[in-house]
Amino acid sequence: MRHDAPEVVVPRGDDTIAGTVNRPAGSVSVVLPPRTESEIDGMDGASSVNTGWREADRSMSSGRPVAREPVPAPPPLAAAPAPVRVSRESAPNQATLAAWNELVRHTEGTDVTQLSVWATIRALAGYTPTFLFAYQNNTLVGGALLLRRRLLGFLTIGYLPYGPVIHPEVPDRPAVLAAMLEELNTFARQQRLMFIQPPEHAHDVSEALLARGYRPSKAGVAPAGSYRLDLTPPLEEIRAGFSKRLKSWTNRWESKGVRVRHGDERDLPLLLSLMAHTGERQGFRPPPLAYVQTLYRELGQLGNAALFVGEVNGVAVSADVVTVCGGMVRGRLGGFNGDGETGKLSVPAAVRWEIIKWAKERGYHYLDFGGLPERMLTDMIDRGIHTSDEWPSAQRSKLQFNGTPFRYPTPVELVRPTVLRLTYDWGTSHPSGMRVVQTVKDVLRGVRGRSSGAKYL
Repeated sequence: MRHDAPEVVVPRGDDTIAGTVNRPAGSVSVVLPPRTESEIDGMDGASSVNTGWREADRSMSSGRPVAREPVPAPPPLAAAPAPVRVSRESAPNQATLAAWNELVRHTEGTDVTQLSVWATIRALAGYTPTFLFAYQNNTLVGGALLLRRRLLGFLTIGYLPYGPVIHPEVPDRPAVLAAMLEELNTFARQQRLMFIQPPEHAHDVSEALLARGYRPSKAGVAPAGSYRLDLTPPLEEIRAGFSKRLKSWTNRWESKGVRVRHGDERDLPLLLSLMAHTGERQGFRPPPLAYVQTLYRELGQLGNAALFVGEVNGVAVSADVVTVCGGMVRGRLGGFNGDGETGKLSVPAAVRWEIIKWAKERGYHYLDFGGLPERMLTDMIDRGIHTSDEWPSAQRSKLQFNGTPFRYPTPVELVRPTVLRLTYDWGTSHPSGMRVVQTVKDVLRGVRGRSSGAKYL
């Protein structure tokens, strides 16, 4: 199914707004490269939240399931390339935001962290948004949601999670990318630290930024890669690929009193309670309830979040939040109380099985089980190793679903000036410095103490 692309006039951002993106504004077109100081936003923000699913026998949770039609292709574009016009805005109008959200939702390899509502979610942790929009013939062909936050009163940190997003059918991708990177680079050089994780398949973004003086990032602001399950085969074929033990459980859960239901906002306190149980075992703290409520509300109203609760004889022991974007269902938050006999029933795996069926019914392409460490990615992708006792058990448990490992494009960073870069390099290479860096990450995530609410920035 295809949709006509709305033609929109580039609105001028409201530089006084912070943390919200819904205020309408006037309009003006900005053509690169000329800029004026009035069009440069002094915004704060940086960070995407993605805990992923830590283990296959762990539950996940998500906002109320909202039925959506299978992800269609983005609106068709004119065959002939046209000049690229890029605007930089802090408060786009509703028409612009609607066009942007459609592009993000319907482009494979993107994430909910590029939807406009993510700015509202991250505002709770002190971030402010800046949007970049690229147009050809007044049609939106690309963009990026940039997040920025001020730390310690002087340290500005910028982050671009899984962007920029470019229409997959754009006739001249290099021209659109070059124009967007020109503006992105201007924004980045106004920050002390800038982290960019390109979306899946966008290796040309990493290469172009490395050529502009950026360097590969070791900050861990996003996973190096992940593990996903292809949902396009028939359901019975998907199940046939499961491990022998998991296939057996799919026939026994009902007789053991295991049931998975769809949850809603009333189950969010339950989710956090179950996350606290998991946190006690794994050494993290769940995010604040207000944050999770905002995430659920903002993504749920767009149909991009769903919540599942696993029960044993009517008692909830597992809960998982998934988010949906670009044909991909991703584990976002999850918790599991495995005390007593219920811990032996693989209830989190039952939740995932329900999520697989739910996602397939709605025509989604992949289920993402969450990030894998670099060592596993190297072994599995580069060396062809399928299993190893040296891998973390929580990561190995994902493999029972018979998915496929994959790598994201290289994350990049820009750290300025030199003295800050040297300090930062020390902090990421020495044990004492790494503890300081971890503390800073937790502050940026908006949660005191180590948090599972945002495993990555």
